[in-house]
Amino acid sequence: DSGLRCDQAFHNTANISLIVDFRPRLRKLIEIEFVLDHLNFLDNDNKDLIRTKARKESNLKAVDLLIDTIIRIRPLPKGWFREFVDALSAGGCKHAATYVEDSPPCPALEAENDNCVRLIELLSPSLLGMKTTDVCWDCFSKGILTMEDREIILAECQNRGNMGGARELLRRIVRFPPGWFSTFLKALQVTEHKDLYKELTGESPGDNLIGKNFHQLSRWLVSDDTAGEEARCGGPGLAWLHVLVRPVGHTAKFSKMTLEAAYVREINIKFSGNSSDIRVIVPPKAVIVLRDYQMDVARPALEGKNIIICLPTGSGKTRVAVYITKEHLDSRRKEGRPGKVVVLVNKVPLVEQHYSTEFWKFLKNKYKVERVSGDSQLKISFTDIVQKNDIVICTAQLLENYLERAHSGDDDGIKLSDLSLIVIDECHHTQKGGVYNHIMIRYLKQKHKNAKLKKEQKDTVAIPQILGLTASPGVGGAKKIDKAEEHILRICANLDAYKIMTGNLGENKKEPHKRIATAEERKEDPFGDVLKGVMNAIHIHAELNPTCDLGTQNYEQWVVQKEQNAAKEENQKVRVCAEHLRQYNEALYLGKTIRMWDAFSFLDKYFDEELKKKVAPEDEEAIIKTDTERFLFTLFKGNSKVKLQELAKLPQYENNSLAKLRTKILHEFTSREKARGIIFTKTRRSAIALAQWVQENSKFEEVGVKACHVIGGGGQSVVKPMTAAEQRDVLNKFQNAEINLLIATTVAEEGLDIAACNFVIRYELVTNEIAMIQARGRGRAEDSSYTLVAGEGSGVAERESVNEYREKMMSKAIDKVKKLDQEEYEKRIKEFQIQAIMEERVRTTKKKQKGMKKESPSKVKFSCRSCNKPVCSGEDVEIIENMHRVNVTPQFKELFIQRENTSLVKRLLDYETNGFIACKDCGQRWGSMMLYRGIECPCLHVKNFLVTYDEKRKNVNKWSELGIQLPAFDYAEHARSVAESSEDEESM
Repeated sequence: DSGLRCDQAFHNTANISLIVDFRPRLRKLIEIEFVLDHLNFLDNDNKDLIRTKARKESNLKAVDLLIDTIIRIRPLPKGWFREFVDALSAGGCKHAATYVEDSPPCPALEAENDNCVRLIELLSPSLLGMKTTDVCWDCFSKGILTMEDREIILAECQNRGNMGGARELLRRIVRFPPGWFSTFLKALQVTEHKDLYKELTGESPGDNLIGKNFHQLSRWLVSDDTAGEEARCGGPGLAWLHVLVRPVGHTAKFSKMTLEAAYVREINIKFSGNSSDIRVIVPPKAVIVLRDYQMDVARPALEGKNIIICLPTGSGKTRVAVYITKEHLDSRRKEGRPGKVVVLVNKVPLVEQHYSTEFWKFLKNKYKVERVSGDSQLKISFTDIVQKNDIVICTAQLLENYLERAHSGDDDGIKLSDLSLIVIDECHHTQKGGVYNHIMIRYLKQKHKNAKLKKEQKDTVAIPQILGLTASPGVGGAKKIDKAEEHILRICANLDAYKIMTGNLGENKKEPHKRIATAEERKEDPFGDVLKGVMNAIHIHAELNPTCDLGTQNYEQWVVQKEQNAAKEENQKVRVCAEHLRQYNEALYLGKTIRMWDAFSFLDKYFDEELKKKVAPEDEEAIIKTDTERFLFTLFKGNSKVKLQELAKLPQYENNSLAKLRTKILHEFTSREKARGIIFTKTRRSAIALAQWVQENSKFEEVGVKACHVIGGGGQSVVKPMTAAEQRDVLNKFQNAEINLLIATTVAEEGLDIAACNFVIRYELVTNEIAMIQARGRGRAEDSSYTLVAGEGSGVAERESVNEYREKMMSKAIDKVKKLDQEEYEKRIKEFQIQAIMEERVRTTKKKQKGMKKESPSKVKFSCRSCNKPVCSGEDVEIIENMHRVNVTPQFKELFIQRENTSLVKRLLDYETNGFIACKDCGQRWGSMMLYRGIECPCLHVKNFLVTYDEKRKNVNKWSELGIQLPAFDYAEHARSVAESSEDEESM
């Protein structure tokens, strides 16, 4: 025994000496991540230390630590060296294995291999342009890439683009034993990289028959073969092609991170005049691979825990959610339990995006995936969609509506117990008052009921697992770190999160270069002076004394308040003046930020539309105008319009912010080979105006700028909204480089998957730290920039600095939350959850009490907001689908005129709107004309009326604010009346 021990000690010493001698080589050849997985003689603590060293410092430092650890271990277990060699081979480091097991290569071969490695390093700028996916699959089939190598390279291509994948490929092939270089050359030849082949060898590739045709095979494959079926197809230079398709599990052992639903094609090829067959593997259609940091943040969710994943924009949060969804459904299927996943988004365009680019793309072969939103044309109930599919992507409000139906006892509703996983995108919106929070309050109430039922030893009700995704939870306006921490904890509580997970992106982290371009204030602004002069004349006429500077947000709020008070007091003079002052204030803002001509055009269009309101379409006779209206129209249409029009044409008075923006755009497009960027601006008008400004400027055209705007789809603005289809069209063109400059409102800041940009500009726009992080995250390309263009004295640059401070405070607050003892963390979020439930109960009680006190609709009176003409009472109003308030009485039809509204075209399931109704006397809009199942129904917008209740007048913005119970629309009764009146007309 002692002899054996001595012999073993001798061998251990010799083997350690061998490792130490070849340490310089091993440092370059060992990929620590994969080798560690196969080293069982190291304990988990040592492995974790080595992995941490690799993540935080480098692979080289981690290899040093591994070697030092092996040297330090006493005693070394029996068979450790054999295990070490096998681990090197299994981990894709075969060249390293040859150094410690066999005799190293002869000096000449070693020197030649070193030269090949050096050549790859020198020519890497050219090699980064290779078609990485094609080269990767060929290298894999030729044995100079392992399966792990292949998956990581393909993931790099998906997440960081072709060049990122190429860097990873080059880094990995040089770790293989000598001979890899000639194999790599063959791969370049086969994949038709003649230029790269020539650059590496100095020669053109030969006319090899396989090299000519191998790369084209995928084009000749049957695209969607059923597993096990065979197909024959031909091609140039091929006698025949035999394709056999089998599930992945039957052809290759993929890692845990590969979707089993993907397919691998096994191909046998027989060439003319060649008796030998060639077998290759063609890439699967949908393979998903998680990076280390993605897998780290996903782990608790894979164990069934509720978590929030907080990763920067562009780091693959949605891809992680797809993987978790797949694993969730797989595990439930294995256990024989039903699985149902709902993915919630807060914007309609995100429904289609998550469906087509992520969930359907990767999971369609194994699970039924569907998407639905309020804009969907599906003639099937949402409940049926959920029942018939495994995964449903939808807007949060849609789910909340059907949860409420179930709560109200409707058979067509959905219960939380019907779902097994809810994915909440942009989950930082799960706050008081938001639809996400309404859904989660239902969840929290059921969870706490379950705790009570469990104590009573009664059956509990199933609740789904929750997965939240966000790039930035924000700080909720906190000024101190403890309040920021409280804000993060409240979001965790609202989502019932076991943990908030953040990842260390390491070298994958891309931060754009940031700068602030400050524009000098105008020395002269005669255009703005004329506008202010007009506004002051209106102040005198209406006896108003503003308390803040003209052209500011504060002035806007002041004048809106004056308009609302005047409407309640029936002071037509002040009400109309306030409405005009609001438009002039908007023009002042446009003049400061965009061109003076845009501001003038806006005002001119406003007055033209106001004038049209004052004309009856039947006889073109002017509707009677008040003295105040005559004064206001004369004030603009007279001398002011001429002055503004002339000044708007003078370039010397244009704002300097626009000049800074021009310089920045030209710099980006002249200093980059392929520039692509986004400009974020505050309003829809400014987005449209900036796009026109770029399109009309020949300098931009010369440098290849192709611009277009993208704005929101909501109908609250007077500017024509963009439909979801129009948004998709613009974003697709941007993705395909048909457009290379996108000018957007904040609709594009959050969530929307926009192609990697070289530069992002926020133009005179600062909101909060969440929006800043979201906007900055759009710059995903290599060497991207983020610029804030701000006017001197505007306060924009100062507010950006505040947001930067809040962002740092948010990171510290998240770290503090993560470091909390789990028991303390759970105690604190439970307190917040109980508080949220109690607040919800108080709100519900108040709502019920308000409902009990609901008066007869006849006690509520509506009058025109503009001219105060009595219009109708609440008893004349009916409600369609618990949503649309209509008045179909014959008396009401005599009070309004109908006009076409080309900016409003909506087609929904049972109704469509394409026109508006306005007061016959003053032209004030009252609402829209809706066609509901063939019946014309005037639909009232309550904000356009003055409401009188208990002899008190008030402004109401939403119908829900009124404490009256309106009767449901009786379709059968109204349809009968319409039919009878039609018969009477025909008989006359």
